[in-house]
Amino acid sequence: MRAFAYPSAFIAGNLALALAPALTPAGIAPRPEFFRGFAVYPQTLARGLLVLADITATRYFNYTPVAQRDPVLSAQGDRLRAEVFSACNGVYARLDLLGTGFDGQIAFGTTNVDIGLQLRTALTQIKQQDKLRLDVGGDGLTVSPFTKVDETMIRLEEQVHERPVQMPDRWVRALGNAAEIQHGMEPVFTLKGAQAQAFVASLPPATGKHQSGWLTPSPTGAKLLPRRTPGAVYVSGPHRLSALKRVMTQVSALTFYMPPDTEPGPFMIEAELPGARLTLSLTAAAWQGYSGEGALLASLARPEVLEDAEAIGSMLRFDAAVDAARLAGRWSMSKDRSQAALALLAVSGKLGFDAHENAWFHRELPDDPDRVLKDNPRLVAAGKLLDAVTSAGENQWIVHSNGADYAVSYDPAQDAQTAKCTCTWYLNHQNRHGPCKHILAVQLREGKS
Repeated sequence: MRAFAYPSAFIAGNLALALAPALTPAGIAPRPEFFRGFAVYPQTLARGLLVLADITATRYFNYTPVAQRDPVLSAQGDRLRAEVFSACNGVYARLDLLGTGFDGQIAFGTTNVDIGLQLRTALTQIKQQDKLRLDVGGDGLTVSPFTKVDETMIRLEEQVHERPVQMPDRWVRALGNAAEIQHGMEPVFTLKGAQAQAFVASLPPATGKHQSGWLTPSPTGAKLLPRRTPGAVYVSGPHRLSALKRVMTQVSALTFYMPPDTEPGPFMIEAELPGARLTLSLTAAAWQGYSGEGALLASLARPEVLEDAEAIGSMLRFDAAVDAARLAGRWSMSKDRSQAALALLAVSGKLGFDAHENAWFHRELPDDPDRVLKDNPRLVAAGKLLDAVTSAGENQWIVHSNGADYAVSYDPAQDAQTAKCTCTWYLNHQNRHGPCKHILAVQLREGKS
């Protein structure tokens, strides 16, 4: 269990974000220092953090406010990234605080950020004309706090407060699935200026009734239609975007993303802010969570993926944009093998994906060698079926499971998404949530043969 030595605080224009012990290029730093300087756009910083706090404290499916969790913060030399999931795990949010928004030097590492209730209240009071010093580190509260009493500045005693860091295991699993899904996203359309702000203003509240449909550009922003039109994106539960209202007046543009296929699926929106970008990504349905998407299973079924991931992972240095081609070339890997290795690193919490830059980025989380199997029970079940797989002709297989035979069609030379099975799982989901255990068993068998 990692813990904060001090609470975060906003005192006399100084925003001190307390950190848990951090994983850095030099190892674990018990009192990390990620940034010390001034925010060029203080209100954008404050409101962006409040958006994350709102999301992580909300269960959007059957709306319920919950106890908040602390964002994951990655410092990558030229930017700070803070990431959260909603309490229902169906909304991923990331605030990219770019170097242009800071007057100071950003370090490298990954940790948790303390954003408590007292700090949230203080952040709502920050105005654009305020001068805001930002200390992101364990020693942030060495700044002496003062309060004004009868026109006199009185120094207060420094307080020490310790509380646990809580990062659910499902967050790690969800980070990997979210990254893989976002890796397949493509920008569809962009709203700018008044149109973008009008769209944010039109969003239903977090407590709003569930809706779904196709967001279509219009002269006044975007409107939700029941049928697909050219240039539209599908969204399930636009009420899950309601936290964007915090930054409505700072938004200069909104870019809407979806996967390239024609079926309704996951959705992503990216807000351009002064010195920052804010990304919200929604699962295909409001009741679904990223921790159960199964997006990485096909990649994890490859036999060489563990060795490849170890090789590529050894070269990661908290990169803001991982040069995947360079890493693959360094180890003479094919594009498919390197992508599978990157997917495994993502499921271990080591990589996220930035669709704006079309690149993976490196973060570090406490390592758990058994996490891949523990978080993917379908992969474990498939491994137990290896001896039950028999060939039924070219690219045709029979898998005997629970007293029944299932026919699997799988061509190793084709995309794994083309595989088919006669089981109930496949008939209900196809490959939208990853392959069924029978297809996985065939993929594992083919990889070992």
